[in-house]
Amino acid sequence: MATFYNEMAVMALDLITEFGQPVTLRDTIKGEYDPATGSTGPDTVIERSAHGILLDFTGQEFQANNLITAGDKKLKIAASGLNAPPTLLSKAIVQGKTWSIIPPLKEINPAGTPLLYELQVRA
Repeated sequence: MATFYNEMAVMALDLITEFGQPVTLRDTIKGEYDPATGSTGPDTVIERSAHGILLDFTGQEFQANNLITAGDKKLKIAASGLNAPPTLLSKAIVQGKTWSIIPPLKEINPAGTPLLYELQVRA
């Protein structure tokens, strides 16, 4: 069964790569505090490439979820090929615009194989 879902993950990546667009996921790790100097070290920025589809929410989704505000988008990212999943602290850069991830972060994960991440993003 795992082989089937691994194949589906690759197929999702292929389709999103063909019909979607590049996405950069950016994570910032805060520098460590040094009590000897009384300062904090520099932040570390980690970026990873992904492929995704940026969509508008439907009218029904707006009515069913009061956490969606005007301008929010739905971002679907292929899980295959990512070395780490997005987190709520990650930023998504799509079409040169930086988006924050709003909870909940959904992982489409049948039988333990991540296929897709569905995010609500806000500029």
